[in-house]
Amino acid sequence: MTQALERLLDDLEPHLDGRYGHDFLQTWDMNDHALAATVLVTQTLKWMTANNISPRIYDTGLGVSIFKDQSTRTRYSFNSSMDLLGLDPVELDMGKSQIAHGETVLETANMIAFLTRVIGIRDDVYLGVGHRFISEVARSLERGVADRVLGHRPSVINLQSDTDHPTQSMADLCHVVEYAGGFEQLRGKKFTMSWAYSPSYGKPLSVPQGVGALFTRFGMDVTLAYPEGYSLIPETEELMRRNAAASGGSFRLTHDMHEAFEGADFVYPKSWASYAIMEQRTKLLLEGNKNAYEQLEKEALAENARHTDWECTEDLMRKTRNGSALYLHCLPAEISEVSEIRGKVCEVGEVAATVFDRYRADLYRQARNKPFSIAAMTLLGQLADPVGVLHDLVRNPRPLSPVLKAFT
Repeated sequence: MTQALERLLDDLEPHLDGRYGHDFLQTWDMNDHALAATVLVTQTLKWMTANNISPRIYDTGLGVSIFKDQSTRTRYSFNSSMDLLGLDPVELDMGKSQIAHGETVLETANMIAFLTRVIGIRDDVYLGVGHRFISEVARSLERGVADRVLGHRPSVINLQSDTDHPTQSMADLCHVVEYAGGFEQLRGKKFTMSWAYSPSYGKPLSVPQGVGALFTRFGMDVTLAYPEGYSLIPETEELMRRNAAASGGSFRLTHDMHEAFEGADFVYPKSWASYAIMEQRTKLLLEGNKNAYEQLEKEALAENARHTDWECTEDLMRKTRNGSALYLHCLPAEISEVSEIRGKVCEVGEVAATVFDRYRADLYRQARNKPFSIAAMTLLGQLADPVGVLHDLVRNPRPLSPVLKAFT
C-alpha cells in the first residue's frame, strides 16, 4: 500500500527547493517547482485519506477565513482542509468585527494571528482592490513577526481575488494531470478557456485569468476565446503569451467559440464580465454610487444577451478531439433549461444540460481536489520538512475513522 505513497514522496523531494514561501497568492508568483510540489502533496493527501490514514499535523490552532463575496465550494473546502490538518476553522465576519469601525488591516491581521496557522481570503468583486487587500494582510503579518509580536508566521492563501483564483486553478491542474497521466502528458495537448453566456451577473475575471496563466506553463497549446469586448486584464493576457513561449507551448486568442473547440483535448467554457465593465464597477464603488452600480449590472447583462450563442452544446463538443474532450468548470455552472436565475429557469446558459449531465461525475471529481489543494498549500507553507512529516504520518498511521472504507 505504501509503495504508491513512496513514489509520490520521491517525486516531491526534488521540488522542495526552499523557495515555496509562506503564502500562495497568485500562481504566477510561484516557480514551477512550487506548483509541482503543490500538486504532488495534493495527491499525497488524497491517497492518505483514501487509505484511511490521517494527515493531521496539528493538535491545536486556527484556520481563519475572510469572505467578502459569496462562496459554497471554496468556503467548505477551506473549512474541511483545516479540519483535515487538525486546525479549527473560524470565519471572520467583517461586519461584526472592529474592521467595521475603522480598525486597520495591520492591527486586525496581527490580532487574529496569535494562534492561527492560516488565513484564507476571498476578495474578488472589485478590480484593483482584492489582491491589494490580501497582499496587505500578508505584509502586516511580516511586520508582526519582525516586531516580535507574532511567534510564528501564518500562511496567507488567496481564496479568490480580482486577479487570480489559485485554489481553483490548482485543483483544476490536479484534475487534468491525473486525467492525462502526468505533467509530461500535458505537453502538446490543446486546452481551450472560453467565455460562455450567463444570464445571471457579471462574474469576476479571476477564474479565466488563473486558468490561462497556469495552463500555459506546461507546454500546452492554449486557446483563449471570448466575444469582442470581453478581454481580460491586458497584462494577464500578455503573461499567458510569455508563459506559453517559455514552456514550448502556444497561446492563441480567438473571438470564435467554434474555432476554439476544434480539436481541443480540454474545454473550460465559463462566463465573466469584461475588463471594461470591471473597471467601471470599481470606479462606481469608490464614488459610492449605488444606483449607477445597479445600472451597470443591467448593462452588463444586456451585453451578455447579445451572445447567447456562446453556449457549450453537443454540437460544439463534437468538434473537440474525437468528440470527447474533457469538460471542466469551477461550478456552479449555469445549465440551460435547468438553472434558476432570479426565480426563473434560464432558457440558455453556459452549458447544455446533456453535456453537463454527461460530465457531472468528472466535474465533482474536479471540485473534490480543492480541499486537498488548500491543505497542500498550508502544509507546504508551514512545514520545514514536509516530506519527513508525511513519511512519519504513514509509518505511524492513525486512522481517520475506525469505520471509514477505502475507495478508488
